[in-house]
Amino acid sequence: MPNTNPFRSLAAAALSIGAGLLTLAAPAHAEDGEEVTIAAPAGSVRGEADGDVVSFKGIPYAAPPVGELRWQPPQEPAAWDGVRDGTKFGPACYQPTVPGAASSIYHEELGPMSEDCLSLNIWAPEDAANAPVFVWIHGGALVSGTSAFDMYDGSRMAQQGVVVVSINYRLGALGFLAHPELSAESPDGVSGNYGLMDQIAALRWIEANIAAFGGDPDNVTIVGESAGALSVMWLMTAPPAKGLFDKAIMQSAYMISSPALKEAEHGHPSAESIGTWLQEQLDAPDLAALRKMEPGALVNRATRAGFLTWTTVDGKLIPHQIAETFDRGEQAQVPLIAGFNSGEIRSLRRLLPPAPNTRTAYEEKIRELYGDLADVFLALYPPDNVDESMLAATRDALYGWTAERLARKQTAAAQDAFLYLFDHGYPEADEAGLHAFHASEIPFVFGTIHDTAPNWPQIPRTAEQRALSDAMLQYWTTFARDGAPSAHGQIDWPAYGPEGAFVLFDGTAQAGSQLLGTRYALNEAVVCRRRAAGDQPWHWNVGIASPPLPPRVTGCQ
Repeated sequence: MPNTNPFRSLAAAALSIGAGLLTLAAPAHAEDGEEVTIAAPAGSVRGEADGDVVSFKGIPYAAPPVGELRWQPPQEPAAWDGVRDGTKFGPACYQPTVPGAASSIYHEELGPMSEDCLSLNIWAPEDAANAPVFVWIHGGALVSGTSAFDMYDGSRMAQQGVVVVSINYRLGALGFLAHPELSAESPDGVSGNYGLMDQIAALRWIEANIAAFGGDPDNVTIVGESAGALSVMWLMTAPPAKGLFDKAIMQSAYMISSPALKEAEHGHPSAESIGTWLQEQLDAPDLAALRKMEPGALVNRATRAGFLTWTTVDGKLIPHQIAETFDRGEQAQVPLIAGFNSGEIRSLRRLLPPAPNTRTAYEEKIRELYGDLADVFLALYPPDNVDESMLAATRDALYGWTAERLARKQTAAAQDAFLYLFDHGYPEADEAGLHAFHASEIPFVFGTIHDTAPNWPQIPRTAEQRALSDAMLQYWTTFARDGAPSAHGQIDWPAYGPEGAFVLFDGTAQAGSQLLGTRYALNEAVVCRRRAAGDQPWHWNVGIASPPLPPRVTGCQ
């Protein structure tokens, strides 16, 4: 299938290839299956060696309040006697059972689920000492996922000299419900964001314990994809997370608006009102009744009722919308990598509205909704191929604009920022119309290109695929090491800087500049107007799904 990605010509026109450097030495090998015991401040844990990597799994970093104490901040984990078995993953956090999910390319068997799910996993090079720490936060729309998926295995990454940590955190209604009764219980008068609190608790555990596993608590990089990248952005804006990490990587982040706790803002009802609505949908007279519900039934009924999981702008943990915090320059002052995939929406077509029946209907709708910006929109996303234009417009508004905005704002804060576009395809994905689909970069980053989900388009076992994976693996781990991504035999990745530099990942890494250009300016203008109006959200309401765009105001294009 030919690549119809409109970025192909844009990126190709900007490419310039440079010289590369750096290879990382691998540690010495250990006997496979050999047991290894670590005495950490949290307690002794037994892991196992696999070649030159030692892994420890299912370590509790916090205790989630359950049952009648549900929807509270995470608590200190229970102490354990003796040596804890760290050879098996902990249970996944509760998440809904969605009809038809087994046919999704993202589907993997979860195994056991529990409310007592706040565990983490560690992969460390044998005899590691003061190694950089790479903390993975999984995606899944804040509703699904687990750190135990094969694709997130940290072994190959640990072979590059980093300590890899992956975490579970509370999801869906159990992790992010806001409610007036919960706010009344809180010393700060807030509720929601419990899953984000879990992530912060994990970072505190890492700070206190990771040295025992060979990691450097003063060199921690937080990394996530999709909702994991959204989480990284929130952590960059959350005051309680300050100082718990030193670098950030966001793969396919989306800088969407979120509900405020008590007031309807930006087109969202208040988070507390969403909580009381859900209570009514579940026929629960009060919060106590919600706490008595069986957790699996609760998350499934909430999903069927139409509950959407959001973080909450509560003025405490999350002081402002992400976009505002970055505009204020109040985000974490750390180097970052941010990027997106050319085919993001090809596997997320549920985000698209039904297409108009004709090209004329598409153009008329865009002119009706975008007003004075319609000509710019139609030049970028023309009616010649409505499907491709809708895919590209939604991708750019959610993921492209976010990635470049992160690079711009961090550069303005005098921090190094590195922008990328993943535009790599391979036969099985391209034949399915999924060129460079959402999350398709993950196995290349982790080196797990042959350990993907059962329905995942299978990556060929060729030297070319492994070479791209090795390059991306090295770029990510050298950035975690010293903030300067490089890879053996590849170009040095230029910082975004005043030239708007980026790297394109296809068969090789290639450098260019001005990735989005007018596409960025259009989306920045749209979001600026919506923020100024105060009554429109910004997420996947793009193109023909957009509300009528507010008029131009001072400070917005």
